[in-house]
Amino acid sequence: MPPTSTSTEAPSQPSQPSRKGKKAWRKNVDISTVTSGLEVLREEIIQHGKPLAEKHQNELFTLDTTGSKEEVLLQATRAGKPHKGKILKMDEILGRRSAVPALENLKSNKRTLGAAVTDGVLEPSSKRQKKDWVSKKEIARLRNNLDKTSHLDVEDIDNATSSFDLWADNGSSDAVQVSSAAGTATTSATTSRENEYVPKHRAKVAPSSIRRPPVALTATGLPTQAVPQPDAGQSYNPSFEDWDSLLTREGEKEVEAEQRRLREAQIAAERQARIDELANQPDPRPEDNQESEWEGFETEDETTSIDLLKRKRPERKTPAQRNKIKRRKEAERLAKHEARMAERQRRGEEIFQSLLKKQDQHSDEVANIDGPERSDLSSSAPAPPATVLRRKPTLGPSRATIPPQPLELVLPDELQDSLRRLRPEGNLLSERFRNILVNGKLEARRPLSYAASRKKRVKVTEKWWSKDFSLRV
Repeated sequence: MPPTSTSTEAPSQPSQPSRKGKKAWRKNVDISTVTSGLEVLREEIIQHGKPLAEKHQNELFTLDTTGSKEEVLLQATRAGKPHKGKILKMDEILGRRSAVPALENLKSNKRTLGAAVTDGVLEPSSKRQKKDWVSKKEIARLRNNLDKTSHLDVEDIDNATSSFDLWADNGSSDAVQVSSAAGTATTSATTSRENEYVPKHRAKVAPSSIRRPPVALTATGLPTQAVPQPDAGQSYNPSFEDWDSLLTREGEKEVEAEQRRLREAQIAAERQARIDELANQPDPRPEDNQESEWEGFETEDETTSIDLLKRKRPERKTPAQRNKIKRRKEAERLAKHEARMAERQRRGEEIFQSLLKKQDQHSDEVANIDGPERSDLSSSAPAPPATVLRRKPTLGPSRATIPPQPLELVLPDELQDSLRRLRPEGNLLSERFRNILVNGKLEARRPLSYAASRKKRVKVTEKWWSKDFSLRV
């Protein structure tokens, strides 16, 4: 399909010669002369930069000093260099440039002198600037400088003290804050604006229980020594009397523990035997009951429905009855608490009195001994008493117990006559750890396996409140 020719003329109403003299329903306006005149004016502006009517007469005529193009080509042909004078069609098209200057780009005008790409010579900007105009960046810089307090602003600068000590060990402790009220207020306001969205640092607060002394788990409630004095029989080279007394005491403890274990095992066996005996007995049957109704007895199975209806139904308690029951239970609880406190106070007084009696007896024995015997007594100190724990050697709801004290005793077959063949007894780490538990500085805990810790982990799942829905059929 051939391209349709486009018309550059203005739209006009076609002539209607066949309307038999009837006038057109609107006036036909012919603007072809105006359009052609504007077209000629546009061509003049493109070629010469301005209309020819506005140009001076000296600009309308030029002196031809080179001759016509044909003459130039003829001279080049005669010289044997036709390509020197020939003008290419491409050069001819590119040479026909418009004399009208190109439009300026707004973005290029906004670029600063430093950002412009030039040949090294800075041209003056076409934008006229005011003489007293200051940029926003310069205003912000001046404001920041005004907010800062300079040491030169101090009136008595010669006698002013420094804000820090150069020779101090810790600058923060010996610092001397020197600042005016206005400067401090301005700085605090600026800092508050800058740190508006920064979370404030909260200092760590120690719990109130850290100031309380630990509760010892001994029977007397008194803490023990961090490193208790060992028994004389535990020495590497003890005397026979000390070793024999230690062996006797530890043997009695083991015998008591074994007797206690056997007694508990016997009680458990008797209890299990009674349970088995009751389980093996046959269940009683109703026909085994030989009692009759005429003798004045009636079994539970023989009760009629009339007797069941005649029974009095349990009625609901009134508020007065409920309050009475509450008061009675509260009185019983207070009575039990007072009795428990009285028993605890009595036990504490008994322990205190027994300690006083032992101290008085020991002081009397020391006073009755003569000089040389007293020196021997001081040289051979008595064995320290063993730490007795209370009935529940734990704090709080913990079910863990304090590990028992290890047995540090050399048996008769292990006695050595040479110090080189001795082996060390005990463990300082375990002893110190047990002493910390006894003094209440740490709580006793059971070792937890890795599998048990995995089971107790909380599983984080996604909430389903936005996914659960009910279908209405």
